Amino acid sequence: MSKLNRIFQTALIIFMIVAIFITFQSIEAQNNYTMKLGEPLPSNIFVELSKKINPAVVSISVSINYRNNPGAYRDPFWDFFEQYAQPNQIQKPQAVGTGFIIDQEGTIVTNYHVIEQADNIYVHLSDDPKSNLEAKVIGGDKRTDVAILKVETSKKLPTVELGESSKVEVGEWVAAFGNPFGHEFSVTKGIVSAKGRKIRDLNAVPFIQTDATINPGNSGGPLVNMKGQVIAVNAAIDARGPGIGFAIPIDHVKSILPQLKQFGRVLRGYIGVQIDNISPRAKAVLKLPSLQGALVMGIVEGSPADRAGLRAYDVITKFEKTDINEAEDLSDAVKDFQIGKKAKLEYLREGKKASTEILIDNPPDEPRVAKAQPSKKRQGDLAPFSIGFKVVDFSVQMAQELGIKPGSARGPIVVEVQSGSPAAKNGLRTGDIILDVNQAPVKSAKDVIQALKKGSNILRVQNKNQVSLIFLDI
Repeated sequence: MSKLNRIFQTALIIFMIVAIFITFQSIEAQNNYTMKLGEPLPSNIFVELSKKINPAVVSISVSINYRNNPGAYRDPFWDFFEQYAQPNQIQKPQAVGTGFIIDQEGTIVTNYHVIEQADNIYVHLSDDPKSNLEAKVIGGDKRTDVAILKVETSKKLPTVELGESSKVEVGEWVAAFGNPFGHEFSVTKGIVSAKGRKIRDLNAVPFIQTDATINPGNSGGPLVNMKGQVIAVNAAIDARGPGIGFAIPIDHVKSILPQLKQFGRVLRGYIGVQIDNISPRAKAVLKLPSLQGALVMGIVEGSPADRAGLRAYDVITKFEKTDINEAEDLSDAVKDFQIGKKAKLEYLREGKKASTEILIDNPPDEPRVAKAQPSKKRQGDLAPFSIGFKVVDFSVQMAQELGIKPGSARGPIVVEVQSGSPAAKNGLRTGDIILDVNQAPVKSAKDVIQALKKGSNILRVQNKNQVSLIFLDI
């Protein structure tokens, strides 16, 4: 072999090695594609996403017996149809939402509000226009608007991949899949507009905000990144304008899936305190340093809070690493904490800092509440200084008559509040149980009468689950 041939073969081998290396690099780059600033999206990226995701997206319809469930959502068409229907026969399927399949066993994730009032639930698969599979509710969590369903079928089901919402960046491209207004298997595109959007009226979990178009019917559908991973569950829109949609981060959904599958619900932490925000009036009367914190209004006897030594009028300022600025901060922190573990609690008592450890427990079963009897004139001790209410010693008979919840505090009961009186104007109600007057515990109606004074009074009262402060100026 000539020297020239050897050089040629060596060069050819080097060329082939370089070509193979470049090919592998190109494949790896496609698999780990990250868009650079100013770089256009591949023209077919949403085509590929649709091919990958739509088969695992389902349309969910429910049937609701409107006569048996008058508070349920109703299509205006059924208002007209109802005129000609027989009683108890208004039970028509309504396309109300979306879901997506997460495993081969037929588990489907959707929103709780999609199936909340359904009598029957049906699932329609994208690859079978005639499919109408009946679905069973496995579990649901109203607090965070997540539910899981299950369908039984002999066919192999397509599934989606769940991503990590913690890695989502503002400005990232996303696509929303669903069935807006019954237009099945639609896809819209947009970006992540914001993260950690707290809207407590809608959800206990902060949302991911997107401008990918979301409409009624998209509820429960997946919000997907450019890798084809589900990063959130479409849940709500801002009705004031287009381009403002909210989705539940998938990390939260993954965290509660095991409990939904095992128990059918999410077990929430409980410590047994009734709490409230600190009003400017409470701050002044109780001589508190600020409006920040959760004011302890009552302690459930035998609860973790009781065992930890907490008292009424303590101000809880920190739970583990979470600063407590208002009552809802504490409520959310406790509910999301692992049951069976202890948490560090910091609080103020009479202006001094203190701390304790408290065991997070399961909430007790809710006792049944008796139906309150109609208001009427009742005998009782009349409060002095024309405050305008009557109070009696606690009795089981009176508690039942007023619909007071079993297990409530056994203190003096307000049996009458005079219309237009200072008591009525400041929020005292029939059925309130008085716990203390001017921070002094009261056990009888006589204690209440004696503790009231001319000038400013503060009453701590319980009504059902709520404990409140009533300020009376005479």
